[in-house]
Amino acid sequence: MAQSLAMPLAPSLSVICNGRDSNSLRNRVSLPISNPPKAGGLSVKCARVGGVEIPNNKRIEYSLQYIHGIGRTRARQILVDLNYENKITKDFSEEELVIIRDEVSKYMIEGDLRRFNALAIRRLKEIQCYRGVRHIQGLPCRGQRTKNNCRTLKGKRVAIAGKKKAPR
Repeated sequence: MAQSLAMPLAPSLSVICNGRDSNSLRNRVSLPISNPPKAGGLSVKCARVGGVEIPNNKRIEYSLQYIHGIGRTRARQILVDLNYENKITKDFSEEELVIIRDEVSKYMIEGDLRRFNALAIRRLKEIQCYRGVRHIQGLPCRGQRTKNNCRTLKGKRVAIAGKKKAPR
């Protein structure tokens, strides 16, 4: 740990001043100005659609699916409505991305969709209907059996003290 703290962050940029004035160093040391960082040959910059950064290195049909509320069918429908090819996201121009943003904004996505679903569940809980009661109890509300499965909703199994298996 101490070694890593003692080492300079960028050895190529470290300059040792041995009593020299800083003006002479400005003339001698030239620091390269780097382009935006690249990861695996691709730029790190991501396109932002619907308030979500979608990946640049995937086709637009799959990139749009990173937005909550847009699945495979809706992503394909957006491309058909706009008459766009299923190109890689980084190949789209800024104007095309603006048009895609406008098309995506027509649908209920992300925060609005989450809020809508939460309000619907809250309404069910308030009116104490069967589905609302099942939501309150943390059990499945679509008719699944609960004797063996539904561990996702019920949580981990809890051992019951004193209960033993019947002898055969």
